[in-house]
Amino acid sequence: MTDRVWTVRDALEWTMDYLGGKRIDQPRLSAEWLLSAATNLSRVELYTQFDRPLSADERATFRGGVKRRAAGEPLQYVTGEMPFRHLVLQVRPGVFIPRPETEVLVDVALDHLGSRSGTDPLIVDLCTGSGAVGLSMAHELPAARVIATELSSEAAAVARDNAIRLGLDERFEILEGDLLEPIRSSHPDLLGRVDVVLSNPPYIPSDDVPELPVDVLGFEPHLALDGGPDGLDVARRIGAEALEWLVPGGLIAMELDEGRVESAVKELGQWYEGVRSVSDLVGRKRIVMGTRR
Repeated sequence: MTDRVWTVRDALEWTMDYLGGKRIDQPRLSAEWLLSAATNLSRVELYTQFDRPLSADERATFRGGVKRRAAGEPLQYVTGEMPFRHLVLQVRPGVFIPRPETEVLVDVALDHLGSRSGTDPLIVDLCTGSGAVGLSMAHELPAARVIATELSSEAAAVARDNAIRLGLDERFEILEGDLLEPIRSSHPDLLGRVDVVLSNPPYIPSDDVPELPVDVLGFEPHLALDGGPDGLDVARRIGAEALEWLVPGGLIAMELDEGRVESAVKELGQWYEGVRSVSDLVGRKRIVMGTRR
């Protein structure tokens, strides 16, 4: 990109061709989001201001973003944000990027709570990452209290920042540590009082991790990916440890690898009742859920 006058149209068209030549998936989408981030225009506004010239600062920001995306860096890390349900979350390298299929995990919890009495549920979100699941629950249930835990200090900091930016920090508490242990340390009085335990834990079988796409393997934290030999190491721990925290009839729901969901259903059936799988938006079994006896 030279120093001649570049319009929104010029930048979009050039970038789509350039990223397409680099075999980047969805080059148009990448071009739109990168230019939106550089200009503070919405994607719709880009198309209504095709002839708007880019300033020197906008061009410099845009060039930097295009270079990073062309090198394979995930678009969400380049722009620093990821839409999730009704929220736009901040993300950065070192923090797992929320996926659209995880939105189903929130639906499962909302459906469960909608069928039960009580207006102030206590919800626990384990392995929260950027806070996507827990913050969505707090946003969509204004009376809910959410306690989230995260092993990565970097991800915990991002989740905390997201809560503050979204005005949810009074009802969303983020604790740093391993699964339920930080809640045991900070809130032992909550044993047996939790209505819902949710998690999108690491679930990729260890042998499958090296085969992940380069934009995942090369950039996203392995701590959030590797679920042990069969992908269920963390899920098993959650299933066992959540028992003493849930109220009778309380929900446990986790997103897992589609090839391990049925195994998880059988294992959770030892501890919970009504255990079943739920499919994501494209029909893949991704969620396992059950209730405490």
